Amino acid sequence: MKDMMQYKGYYGSVHFDDEEPIFHGKIEFIRALVSYEATNATSLIKAFQEAVDDYLETCRSQQITPEVPFKGSLNVRLGSELHRKIVIAATNQHSTINKFITDTLSKVVNQN
Repeated sequence: MKDMMQYKGYYGSVHFDDEEPIFHGKIEFIRALVSYEATNATSLIKAFQEAVDDYLETCRSQQITPEVPFKGSLNVRLGSELHRKIVIAATNQHSTINKFITDTLSKVVNQN
């Protein structure tokens, strides 16, 4: 993934501020704000990993369950007409709505 780092299941963004000049980012796909910065790319990777480790340690010490990205569920607003069409299509295929949507999205994102 371009402009992203991955560590222990967490993703970190990579941005460059040419006025400072520094690299910076934050852990993405969680609600908690965990940011980091460095003056070069190698140090940014280390800062990101330390930020993840610090976040996990803080959660552990406060006995809080850390947020995890991509829990496997999401809410989508479809609109009533599309919702109706999905229910009918799923029923015609003797499928649940969840399985129908999952199968349909899997086909689309795996087309390559």
